[in-house]
Amino acid sequence: MAKIHATSREGETKELDVEPSGDNLMEILRDNDFEIEAICGGVCSCATCHIYVDEAWASKLPERSDDEFELVNSTEHYQENSRLSCQIPFTPELDGIVLTVAPED
Repeated sequence: MAKIHATSREGETKELDVEPSGDNLMEILRDNDFEIEAICGGVCSCATCHIYVDEAWASKLPERSDDEFELVNSTEHYQENSRLSCQIPFTPELDGIVLTVAPED
């Protein structure tokens, strides 16, 4: 098992034990009741799975696509470490990742 350190919008942090099967972070967060709506189902056409990834993990993530950047940049709560959780597969390299669910727009 691998770990995800996730903080909810309310500031509650949970340590999730997850098998790094390649499921994206959106699916894992949604399945663990982290208020991720995922309206588009994970096809990078909304920003309802917006998260902030701790900067220490940025270099381990896949590069942000132009579409992903456009979506997170258009939110009220954009930060440099904004990502769409649907665009990040949870692989063994991300064991221990630290993230926070962004405020809802």
